[in-house]
Amino acid sequence: MAELYPPIEPYDEGMLDVGDGNRVHWEVSGNPRGTPALVVHGGPGSGCVPGMRRYFDPTAYRIVLFDQRGCGRSTPHASDPGAAMGANTTHHLLADMERLREFLGVRRWVLHGGSWGSTLLLAYAQRHPDRVAGIVVNGVTTTRRSEIDWLYRGVGRFFPEQWHRFRAGVPEAAGPGDVVAAYARRMESPDPAVREQAAADWCRWEDAVLSLEPHGAPDVYSGRPDDARIALVRIAAHYFAHGAWLDEGALLDGAGRLDGIPGVLFHGRLDLSSPLDTAWELSRSWRGAELVVVDDAGHKGSDELRTRVREALDGLRGIDGGRPADGRG
Repeated sequence: MAELYPPIEPYDEGMLDVGDGNRVHWEVSGNPRGTPALVVHGGPGSGCVPGMRRYFDPTAYRIVLFDQRGCGRSTPHASDPGAAMGANTTHHLLADMERLREFLGVRRWVLHGGSWGSTLLLAYAQRHPDRVAGIVVNGVTTTRRSEIDWLYRGVGRFFPEQWHRFRAGVPEAAGPGDVVAAYARRMESPDPAVREQAAADWCRWEDAVLSLEPHGAPDVYSGRPDDARIALVRIAAHYFAHGAWLDEGALLDGAGRLDGIPGVLFHGRLDLSSPLDTAWELSRSWRGAELVVVDDAGHKGSDELRTRVREALDGLRGIDGGRPADGRG
């Protein structure tokens, strides 16, 4: 079993009005006077889970979790077809993170996240390097269009039958390069049956890509509750159809802005959905970052990987700790 800290409950939580009719759910646990740390969840659209708190020493960290727009406990929820997606972009989420920092009175914080969460936290850190005390990533992505194309087309060479079914779910797609956008259009259909089928097809494909990994549940995507699954696919397809509103290669090109920020990049060697080369490229562009490759892990992780992430976060205890500037603690 992974060596994590015992479960804890938040001592403070609320809903932050971030504009555009959106309210973002946030929570704080651990030590009110500890090192501030922000967990940036994946997806996009997965939401937070209580287990994310367990990577942090609760005596040393002030642990902040938040649900990104449209998912988790944030409102309006993307499973509601009436929830507009126009104000749900990477740049909106970056502004939300900065607004939350200001609201909580944090001067600088440690950032932790993986998968899509690594893209978002890297974008935030490059925009606000003076607000970041350290970074620990578990599963590196930068959401380049080339990475999106690999996940929703290229990796199909390992799963041709499953990719054929995924492609057949959107027969109206103009070609392989239009599949993600076609799913995004289907998730905006007024017909709930169309949305539900598209979400099921999408999640079945995501599970297939992870099916060769030795650890984790076989239905990590398909097994989610209905509303959570609908929101995840709607948000993810929306983001990936737009290349996450990032210039191609922007986060690798801008990695020099992170120089001086201590960082540890963990990546599973068996991760087919997000191959290791992106993590390797980032480690070469960000001076001072340490790349740790875990041989028995894929995108779903492993006990060894989770333990080593916890150890890396232990190593940042005490960095920029102190009393919250607004006294909320």
